[in-house]
Amino acid sequence: MLPVSASQIFDAANLFVLPFWVLMIFLPFWSVTQRVISSYLPFAALSVVYLYLFIGSFDPETAQALASPTLPIIAQFFSRETVAAAAWVHFLVLDLFVGRYIYLEGRRTGVWTVHSIALSLFAGPLGLLSHILTDWLSQAFTQKGETSEPAN
Repeated sequence: MLPVSASQIFDAANLFVLPFWVLMIFLPFWSVTQRVISSYLPFAALSVVYLYLFIGSFDPETAQALASPTLPIIAQFFSRETVAAAAWVHFLVLDLFVGRYIYLEGRRTGVWTVHSIALSLFAGPLGLLSHILTDWLSQAFTQKGETSEPAN
């Protein structure tokens, strides 16, 4: 049993990530945003929370069941509150990391990112796909415009 409930950790982790998303989406050009988002500290903190939940959710029976995972075993495993909280923190860390990557790449390349960052908040892989497509389209149109000969 964990000294702090999985539900409390879940709530705190959700609140913890919100300021980072607000900075990237609503204040992307503020110098504080750039400094805060460039740091690995939020990810380290969330990773420690994840480790705490991860360790707290395992026992010998669980380890044996997960040694040869099947979908029913995984579904049963994730039905436990501590495991679900660990999985959620896992999502929070990785989605925020994807959002950070998109934010920093947008700052580096000048590609518009707010839509991809917002999408990453709710569905990290879809935000990443959105950014990849936006970057690709941006490059395609920029290169097309740069390589065309001026009309005589």
